[in-house]
Amino acid sequence: MKTFCGRANPTTGAMEWLEEAEDYDYHQEIARSRYADMLHDKDRNVKYYQGICAAVSRVKGRGEKAIVLDIGTGTGLLSMMAASAGADFCYAIEVFKPMANAAVKIVEKNGFSDKIKVINKHSTEVTVGPDGDMECRANILVTELFDTELIGEGALPSYEHAHKYLVQEGCEAVPHRATVYVQLVESRRMWSWNKLFPLHVKAEDGEKIIVPPSEMENCPGVPSVCDIQLNQMPSGDFTALSDVVTMFSVDFSKPVQSAPTCYRVQLEPVKSGKAQILLSWWDMDMDPSGTINCTMAPYWVKPTSALQWRDHWMQCVYFLPNEEPVVQGEKVLLTACRDEYSVWYKLQKAREEENKADVGVESPVCRCFAHLLWNRPRFGELNDRDRTRRYIESLRKVLNTDSVCLCISDGSLLPVLAHCLGAKQVQYSTLFFRPLHFSLVFFSHILFKANHLEDKIKIIEARPELLKPSHLEDKKVSVLVGEPFFSSSLLPWHNLYFWYARTAVSSHLTSSVTVLPHSAALHMMVVEFQDLWRIRSPCGICEGFDVQTMDDMIKDSLNFRESKEAEPHPLWEYPCKSLSDPREVLTFDFRKTVPQHCLSTEGSVNLLRKGKSHGAVLWMEYHLAADISISTGLLQISNEKGNCEWNPHCKQAVYFFSSVIESEALSDTAAVTYAINFDTKTGEIAMDFKL
Repeated sequence: MKTFCGRANPTTGAMEWLEEAEDYDYHQEIARSRYADMLHDKDRNVKYYQGICAAVSRVKGRGEKAIVLDIGTGTGLLSMMAASAGADFCYAIEVFKPMANAAVKIVEKNGFSDKIKVINKHSTEVTVGPDGDMECRANILVTELFDTELIGEGALPSYEHAHKYLVQEGCEAVPHRATVYVQLVESRRMWSWNKLFPLHVKAEDGEKIIVPPSEMENCPGVPSVCDIQLNQMPSGDFTALSDVVTMFSVDFSKPVQSAPTCYRVQLEPVKSGKAQILLSWWDMDMDPSGTINCTMAPYWVKPTSALQWRDHWMQCVYFLPNEEPVVQGEKVLLTACRDEYSVWYKLQKAREEENKADVGVESPVCRCFAHLLWNRPRFGELNDRDRTRRYIESLRKVLNTDSVCLCISDGSLLPVLAHCLGAKQVQYSTLFFRPLHFSLVFFSHILFKANHLEDKIKIIEARPELLKPSHLEDKKVSVLVGEPFFSSSLLPWHNLYFWYARTAVSSHLTSSVTVLPHSAALHMMVVEFQDLWRIRSPCGICEGFDVQTMDDMIKDSLNFRESKEAEPHPLWEYPCKSLSDPREVLTFDFRKTVPQHCLSTEGSVNLLRKGKSHGAVLWMEYHLAADISISTGLLQISNEKGNCEWNPHCKQAVYFFSSVIESEALSDTAAVTYAINFDTKTGEIAMDFKL
């Protein structure tokens, strides 16, 4: 039996289905899982252990046997905690078969096989009775079914079913309750992830302003949560307009309802401003009294507390449908709506409280098409004024009144910039790709219409290799431009599809064509991560329990393929310091067509700073014009310690080393050797590093 998996093809710019071995999905799931991250979460583990011990003690104190139901057991860690705390028996539910098999081995290795039964089923399929999976209902419910939004992994339906069919009335629950908190803020940076800002272009005939369409102004966007590491958001990038308030709580020891509902609270702004964003997080009380608490609160909420780094639970950013002016001291009504899996918000004036009926629980739907076309980082990229200024300066150098300009990028504003900077009679053409329907609707019927550009820019519904002279009105292209950006790209070099597209349209270009960007370079640097290394670090012993089996399982899955590949991470959220200087390792000349031969390089970089070499970071730099470049990765090394500032709109490629060396002093001669190969047939880059 074969598995078909989607992968971006950098030579076509498309997602393609590739045939893989039957166990490929399993290895992917395990290799990319957050089990290691969770096992390294000391705060989570200690609080769960304390809560479980307390729950077992309360049940035993009533003279009852402690029967535990552990839903989503993973490694079996929480069940082993319960058994160690004196539970009489534990039913550990795990739906993912390879994980359930690992849990059986881990439980056996730790000597709890007589106290823990691992059940490889979804909890909603578990049966209770003499011939069932469980002999009787449990009186202690232990779960870890939560994500950054709390309910996004289906916690509510699972709890609802468990209370109906699997646990006793009045059972103990660990965690006992969860509470969601929100804070109203104004933030140009975060708002730029949700709306398109006006674009000012200084042309020879005066300043022109590209305005966002009115359809976007009140568009609620999409309901998917924006989860980020808020602890990496500088305090200067937002203004708190309210105190932190409790939005809602869920008591897991009582029957839980998953049906859609709303919660409302009154907010009294502590500062006047534009209400744009709701920052949100949650905490868990592991016991009824709330003395054992595990919180996701960001740094400014509890500035004196030590922060536990974790990547499996972060914080949420919610965007209001539109900016709402608020005045200090004048109360407003905040409504949170949720379904089984997601939450969204609406803000109203307090006097509108009587009109609660107008706030429904329907999930928000994008009406402007922009939120279906662009994700949050892409919005931020398009709103980056410095980045736009560089493209404008570069276009100004290459455009003239006779230019025939062709743009090849996904959902790009470059054609609009090119029109603003050129003569009105010049015909501009642009190629748009996935998702084609959203691109056509947004640009043709919304953005172009709002800016009276319907007859100024022509959208060609053809892939580069299918371009015909008639598409260009039999004119040759004198200026070929691209950001380049393609929505199918996962790793930085996948946007080299621009090179393949440029090659495909060669016959439509003038002999003196200007290509912008004219070239690109792949850069690399060895780094030490502050925390991100934990997602690939073996755990060994976790709270006294041997989970080496899980470490081996992850290692085997990584060796299946992933250990030889880089993976994308937005490094502005994950601090690191450079241990080597950045190195340009490969160059790509877009003025020429893609060569038939592979591009390869070998070399070494010296480690210049003390630290642990966790991995290499790779990124692209595009050269637009003389002295004008765009980096998708490193922006600067900000101090002598080697702290790095990264492009906040792009994900960088991280290649984790299989072993770590530590350079103790600057006099060390430690170095990392590399071999990098760009296969022009596949568009993929293979790499190998040796410490």
